[in-house]
Amino acid sequence: RGEAPKVYEDGQQMRDFVHVSDVARANVLAVEQVASREDDSFLSYNVCSGEPISILGVATLVARGTGRADLVPIVTGDFRASDVRHVVANGERARAQLGFTASVPPDRGLMRFATAPLR
Repeated sequence: RGEAPKVYEDGQQMRDFVHVSDVARANVLAVEQVASREDDSFLSYNVCSGEPISILGVATLVARGTGRADLVPIVTGDFRASDVRHVVANGERARAQLGFTASVPPDRGLMRFATAPLR
């Protein structure tokens, strides 16, 4: 819409974003792992980048990706009842059992997102 992104609270809420190509690769690794086992039990895995980034950092990268220097994130200081301060995952099990580590760092993935054509 061409507007500066609005960031709630102080913008320091942390999230662990993972690129869709990494999610797809993790799913393939999980299917291959299940197919190679003797038993039919299933395990859950956290698929994450392992690189938490602040919401203000996300907004800054996305704004920068537009190429418009005037789009600077606005930190509102407002709180929303449903927001969680930090949401990050531990991907150790996926690394140890599937050999999965994310290959697209959040900053590069977010810049791709910002410049991708709408579909």
